[in-house]
Amino acid sequence: MLARLFSRRWLLTTILVLAAAAVMVRLGIWQLDRLEWRRGFNARVIEQANLPPMQLGAGDLDLDLYSMEYRQVQVTGEYLAQDAVAMRNQVWVTVYGGNEVGYKLLMPLRIEGSDTAILVDRGWIPAGEPLDLAQYAPPGPVTVTGQLRRAEIDVQLAFNADPTLQPGQPRLELWNYLDLPRLAEQMETPLLTSGYLQIVPQAVQDQPPFANPPELDLSEGSHFGYAVQWFTFATILLAGYPYYARRQDMRNEK
Repeated sequence: MLARLFSRRWLLTTILVLAAAAVMVRLGIWQLDRLEWRRGFNARVIEQANLPPMQLGAGDLDLDLYSMEYRQVQVTGEYLAQDAVAMRNQVWVTVYGGNEVGYKLLMPLRIEGSDTAILVDRGWIPAGEPLDLAQYAPPGPVTVTGQLRRAEIDVQLAFNADPTLQPGQPRLELWNYLDLPRLAEQMETPLLTSGYLQIVPQAVQDQPPFANPPELDLSEGSHFGYAVQWFTFATILLAGYPYYARRQDMRNEK
């Protein structure tokens, strides 16, 4: 049988079949890798979400917020309205089911008892001209509750990077992506860059900004089923090809 498959008549087809089967097996392995990543992500989220809420204060500035993503946090401080920025092209689904385009409001909060701020994702605001972000800053100290998030933008920046500052332009107010290190560069107040705080609404929201944390899907998805499919396709191809080659040769010999 092997001699037939690697004969001059079938050699090219055999190479193509083996290559196709190898690709299918690799896709199956990739789906299993994605499944393991998904399980690890789910476990990390559940672990952090089940921890008691943390009071983030001046003594916690050295914590690795990146590894604490989705931990519930409460922090007291004062908003720095002059350093607020907005992210473009954010959609809000209204109570009537329509979609309204606006911005996501990102405003640093100087942590009480320190000279350091944490960036707060306060939610969606309507588009307007001129854009006045300072109007959304409540006066005096406030206490906000939310969840820690990571700002992961490496892949996105390669496709639609935020523009560089022009001569005489002191800061960038409208952003495509959340780039914490770059945002920190245009602030006088030191900014934590290992994570930011996403507001979780505690009551009915009737005025912008409208906090809108994403609903997480903590299922395992369809990765295992897709992996089984790819392995099945590879098996059918490898098992069926010799049978097909033998039938073709027998037909030609008649």
